[in-house]
Amino acid sequence: MTNGLGLGDAYGATIERIKAQGGGKSRLGMEALMWISHSERPLRAIELCHALAVELGSTGFNSRNIPSMSTLVSCCQGLITVDKEASTVRLVHFTLQEYLSAHPNIFTTPHSSIAEICLTYLNSEQVKAIPSGWHPDLSNTPFLEYCSSYWGVHAKRQLSDRARSLSLELLQGDEGHISTQLLLRQVEGPRLGNSGTNFHFSGLHHASFFGISEVVAALMEMECCDANGGDFGGHSPLSWAARNGHEEVVEILLGQEVVNPDKPDVYSKTPLLHAAGNGHEEVVKILLGLEAVNPNKPDDDGQTPLSYAAQNGHQGVMKILLEGEDVNPDEPDRRGRTPLSYAATNGCEGVAKILLERDEVNPGKPDRWGRTPLSYAASNGYEGVVKILLDREEVNPDEPASWGQTPLSLAAEEGHKGVVKILLEREEVNPDKPNSWGQTPLSYAAEHGYEGMVKILLDREEVNPDKPTSWGQTPLSFAAENGYERVVKILLGRQEVNPNKPHDGGTTPLMYATERGHKKVIELLKPHEAVAPRAT
Repeated sequence: MTNGLGLGDAYGATIERIKAQGGGKSRLGMEALMWISHSERPLRAIELCHALAVELGSTGFNSRNIPSMSTLVSCCQGLITVDKEASTVRLVHFTLQEYLSAHPNIFTTPHSSIAEICLTYLNSEQVKAIPSGWHPDLSNTPFLEYCSSYWGVHAKRQLSDRARSLSLELLQGDEGHISTQLLLRQVEGPRLGNSGTNFHFSGLHHASFFGISEVVAALMEMECCDANGGDFGGHSPLSWAARNGHEEVVEILLGQEVVNPDKPDVYSKTPLLHAAGNGHEEVVKILLGLEAVNPNKPDDDGQTPLSYAAQNGHQGVMKILLEGEDVNPDEPDRRGRTPLSYAATNGCEGVAKILLERDEVNPGKPDRWGRTPLSYAASNGYEGVVKILLDREEVNPDEPASWGQTPLSLAAEEGHKGVVKILLEREEVNPDKPNSWGQTPLSYAAEHGYEGMVKILLDREEVNPDKPTSWGQTPLSFAAENGYERVVKILLGRQEVNPNKPHDGGTTPLMYATERGHKKVIELLKPHEAVAPRAT
């Protein structure tokens, strides 16, 4: 099986044997393969067993139909296996997935079939009876979570008439259905905020979220449907469609006069901002073509669509937005952070280059905390962005933040040796510059045990290996306190280092090591312990 020779024929023959079993065994075997090869995530064994027990057309779920896992393995003729560690079911080898993908006729409409099964399950009396709550009891419905999260994904890919009918049945009575709560908790998590158990989320919001255009169109024809209504967080159906990049649904919703294309949610995020932040270029183009849409409209934090696109590295969206005269490429938010600052924070080199081509962009602009784009790039270890920024004359490579910490110090604190080397090549950079409380780059490196970085910094003549902080702690003291014996050994090899130097409270490096129980460090420091003179 490892060399792949003859595997296709072997798989084909095994699938024919599965079909030849006849009756229930054949159905179980083929449906199990369909689910495992087309599910959106690995299925737990119990989820798969419940999925195969669903009877299409039934309003109830019959637990007597649930097959055992051993039965499924037998029906699949050895083509599936159970990952005991993860409790999930998978195909016996990755080449089987390749084989099934290369032979799409084995399963004619897998996604519509899966959608039908999920929707039948969601519309069952057992599921409808589950009340919404913070901690609903799902022990008897292990298949519910998958159905709630992914029925729409499968339906969007292939929508049969039956799936369309079942989805409308679910969505017309969507308010209060447990599947809504499960979906929103997965998507929004803590951002659900104070919505409690009242997850207002209409059927149209649901269909727009998944981007099922046929279902959206059908719901729009119903008089009770509010095409511009807000959900629990003020998101309109258009907002969800834009956020998830569903162009066709965006077009359908924009065709309704009542729909406001620039309607913000409770955090003042517009559909354009959501689309830009998630990199959906075609949706961004559609929205920018409307006069009612403000391309530079900020949210509550002052971040614009351009800022979110920059933060997430969406170069295509950036270029589209920057074509507009109303978009300020250097617009700071309420924290004083610019699009370039966010791009630098996340290491988005392409975005940084695009922004730096604009004359309006100040590459050294500090935010409210005095942190520049270089400061963020250095602290997060993005060497490429650091190099790009250092090529600009306006950028001060040694610019301290409001608490006095320089890019070099921030990089040293986080262990980014490559960035430290780049910054030390600049003459303007002081390798021993302390922050507001006297801690130097070497002190940070020693505190966190970065042995290689300690060596790099000690190679610089300007660096004082025994320089104390404002409260008297030295690099050796930090290393001893945290048990980094290699760093302690390096520092003890320097003549300038006083191994018994106490901080302002009188605690020596040996005392720190003793308090923390670092035996190896104690062994290194003990021979250097100061001996008090004898009384005469």
